[in-house]
Amino acid sequence: MESDAAPSTARQSAFWDIFRAIRNHRNYRLFFGGQLISVIGTFLTNTATMWLAYSLTKSASEKTFVLGLTQFASTIPMFLLGPFGGVWVDRLNRQKLLVITQTLSMLQSFALAILALGHWITVPQVIVLALVQGIINAIDIPGRQAFLVEMVTDRDDLANAIALNSTMVHGARLIGPAAAGLLIASVGAGWCFMLDGISYLAVIAALIAMHIQPRPRRPRASVLAELRDGIDYLRRFPPARVLMLLIAVFSLSGIPAMIVLMPIFGSYYGGSPAQGARIYGFLTGALGLGALAGAIRLAGRKTVLGLGRLIGICSVMYALAIAAFAISNQLWLALLIIPIAGWGMITSTAASNTILQTVVEDDKRGRVMSFFAIAFLGMIPFGALIAGKLAQVLSMGGPPVVGASRAILLAAFVCLLASIRYWMILPDIRRMIRPIYIEKGILPQLAEGLQAAEATAAAGEGS
Repeated sequence: MESDAAPSTARQSAFWDIFRAIRNHRNYRLFFGGQLISVIGTFLTNTATMWLAYSLTKSASEKTFVLGLTQFASTIPMFLLGPFGGVWVDRLNRQKLLVITQTLSMLQSFALAILALGHWITVPQVIVLALVQGIINAIDIPGRQAFLVEMVTDRDDLANAIALNSTMVHGARLIGPAAAGLLIASVGAGWCFMLDGISYLAVIAALIAMHIQPRPRRPRASVLAELRDGIDYLRRFPPARVLMLLIAVFSLSGIPAMIVLMPIFGSYYGGSPAQGARIYGFLTGALGLGALAGAIRLAGRKTVLGLGRLIGICSVMYALAIAAFAISNQLWLALLIIPIAGWGMITSTAASNTILQTVVEDDKRGRVMSFFAIAFLGMIPFGALIAGKLAQVLSMGGPPVVGASRAILLAAFVCLLASIRYWMILPDIRRMIRPIYIEKGILPQLAEGLQAAEATAAAGEGS
């Protein structure tokens, strides 16, 4: 009986260990609960925004370009303003800063809701409000990333909190788009925006309820000087550059191609506008299902060791999966393939985030995470425009889905080349990060061995 009970107890312990950051840190528990509700609303808005941009455009030849332009507007501020946002995140009270950014995001969603429900919404209004949200995100995203270390005070739980954040986002990605597809088809896109606006109240309340230990004040230079300091820090640390470059390539090619062109596949598989909205939601939800599974698997890890190799594996997985999706012509096959892409996408991105958060210096965290956000989100606007235009050109006068498939195949090839290059550099990355892991006690046995060797050498010198 004892031998049967022991494995069962171990499995239960491993399962609950996935949630250790939530269990051990009240502030993070509040944040996680409020953010989960809010992020579901965010995906309602994201899905409804792209569908509105697609459906409001009357010209079939311009639909793909408008999709790319809408995505461009929502993410270009991260590229232009993200570094300055990172400086302010390092300077200001992050808790108060996030209350402000979340409140502004709530007002932006309500503005979309009023225009859509009143039937006044136009494509230019969709694009302008997407741009407004992008400006808010340039501060909000690096702020939320950097705020993790203030909510999770035990560094042993930090990697788990990052993975749980990814689990939360992609759990919402699974629920939000599918719900958006049903809402759009039944009551219209306006209610997606209205529910999103209401959902922000949860995370704002959670932020206000937190008890955060104030950060020690540090000497301040000018904004430009602090920005240069952050750039110099990255220049002196090649592993961060390599990780960000890999994520940037994927965000310039594979990720926007899948996101921007997905409504085309929804319309192709659905046939009618109403059914197309549902299929679009299911396809996006399937991507989120794979991402959720990958994030949960990542949250179960107890160490950052081995993440570099995992990034390489999942990068190749993503490239091959989107290529397979592009050449599939059956809905059931596409729904089977796309979760694999989601798994690869989130695992490589979240694992890169985890490594950076583990090794970065605390006083530069906001700036480093703003550069990571630029690599992950700041490249997407350019990729969105490229994907939309490529799909338009490569269709060669045929149906939009033909050009979309060819554009995704080209993006998959670029991602595969970047993954191969990453594998070639990986041994050098490991060699550079190893001393930091030793210093932080992540490689405790080796660290103890070095300490013992130093003590022996010192004793020898003394004698």
